Amino acid sequence: MNLDLPVLFINFKTYAESTGKNAVVLAKTAEKIAAEENASIALVVQAVDILAVSKAVKLPVFAQHIDPVSFGSNTGHILPEAVKEAGAVGTVLNHAENKRDNAFIEKAIERAKELGLIVMVCAEDIERAKQIASFIQKPALIAVEPPELIGGNVSVSTANPELITDSVKAVKEIMPEIEVITGAGIKTGSDVKKALEFGTKGVFVASGITRASNQAAAIKELAEGFK
Repeated sequence: MNLDLPVLFINFKTYAESTGKNAVVLAKTAEKIAAEENASIALVVQAVDILAVSKAVKLPVFAQHIDPVSFGSNTGHILPEAVKEAGAVGTVLNHAENKRDNAFIEKAIERAKELGLIVMVCAEDIERAKQIASFIQKPALIAVEPPELIGGNVSVSTANPELITDSVKAVKEIMPEIEVITGAGIKTGSDVKKALEFGTKGVFVASGITRASNQAAAIKELAEGFK
């Protein structure tokens, strides 16, 4: 896997603070903190920003989504070959804000793996995580994120630690090679430290960084949790 674990995934979403020129600024800020703190950070950006971000920094860049399509008549779809050529090393699938059924996800995983893209699939609960881990086409990572905590002020590490420990156990029983990432409401180094103690290999964060009044300080705070 071309990704150092444990890792901090920063989801840029489609916020004004992390789109276009601002996406490049945030990416450079993240790269600076990664070097200073000796932390592994991956950037999850909009398809239209992959090229600019991947040229601006050496951090791993993930697409926020791909579609299970190949070259041809697929207007409006996100072509896996296009995100790879733009500089992405991986993709996220099935985020709570872009949910897909299992058939779609497995086809998208297959297409991504054909191109050597790392795949992280989001799961809203343990049952969905188990389903994903049982696919014939398996992702490298499963991010367990309870939707009700996404964008909130209470972290999953505090509100539902059993979800993390039980998810890690359930996934590992099915496929030990799959690593579990956690997200939703994580904003402090303490949240990160707890998540790692519970068995995950990283965290998935968005608004806690992208919408922070001081993005550098927010990234540094979370990076501290990996020490």
